[in-house]
Amino acid sequence: MGIFSLVHEVAMDLGTANTIIIRNDRIVVDQPSVVALDSRTEKVIAVGDSAKMMYEKTNKNVIAVRPLRDGVISDFSACEKMIRGFIRMAYTKGWFFSPSLRMVIGVPSGSTEVELRAVRDAAEHANGRDVYLLFEPMAAALGIGLDVEAPEGNMVVDIGGGTTEIAVISLGGIITDSSIRVAGDDLSQDIREYMARQHNMRISERMAERIKINLGSALTNLGDEAPEDYIVNGPNRITGLPVSIPVTYQEIAHCIDHTVSKLENAILAALEETPPELYADIIKNGIYLTGGGALLRGLDKRLADKIKIPFHVADDPLHSVAEGVGIALKNIDRFQFLMR
Repeated sequence: MGIFSLVHEVAMDLGTANTIIIRNDRIVVDQPSVVALDSRTEKVIAVGDSAKMMYEKTNKNVIAVRPLRDGVISDFSACEKMIRGFIRMAYTKGWFFSPSLRMVIGVPSGSTEVELRAVRDAAEHANGRDVYLLFEPMAAALGIGLDVEAPEGNMVVDIGGGTTEIAVISLGGIITDSSIRVAGDDLSQDIREYMARQHNMRISERMAERIKINLGSALTNLGDEAPEDYIVNGPNRITGLPVSIPVTYQEIAHCIDHTVSKLENAILAALEETPPELYADIIKNGIYLTGGGALLRGLDKRLADKIKIPFHVADDPLHSVAEGVGIALKNIDRFQFLMR
């Protein structure tokens, strides 16, 4: 049984799309950032995968909520309950739950003081005693093994669900920083609008996400790596009758092109603000892509062709921020100067 007079330590990547918790150097939670509540009592029914299965399928007695939008908390109460649910998940049977927690949480680098306070308050209400906030691009750099304290420039582009974080890091600090609210959710919305406009079909957020995973591409020619067509089922938005439509990756590449161009322009703008010596380092080292958006087929090649600098996709882009937050937690005395 656990003795809860002790302080326990958890690292958390609190993301718009997914939340990851690391405890004792292991990922113990990797779940969608969704919570289902009883609409009458506001008690938690489910969190994570179980809640996502209910999302867009609930009756009037159940509310399924994504409490983060664009990288920030949009529903404070639901977020606090979700965090509590995930922390319970992180502890195995045999532990009586109510530990005091030391927490390090990854947050978007463009967060305002009010947004940072919201995250801190939600964590403290979920039993966080010592709560530290680490900006996501710095966490991603730690997670992919960069020496963030070296006198050398490295650029990290972390494409999450709600925000894309672009940062140049040197000597333990963020030199150039851009946090834009253009990311995975925008790609999904592009797909929903395209299906409505081109195929007269209504699709859900979840279906758009499945299309993105199966067909998402930044290039219209993937050669031998091209995925097979994906069959999309849904109602015709005019007649309401069921339709089944095969969709190609080229279609999806065209429909998300505008959003991908915004990412290109944001990276170029960040490079324009980078001091020349650090820019020279970035040309030598390349630019590192992390986050779920880094898995978009052909994105690294498209960006490299456009910007004329090599792009490297992290070995495990979905977990780079979480791994970095875990490293910061494990070495909190060394990296405390990086945190808020």
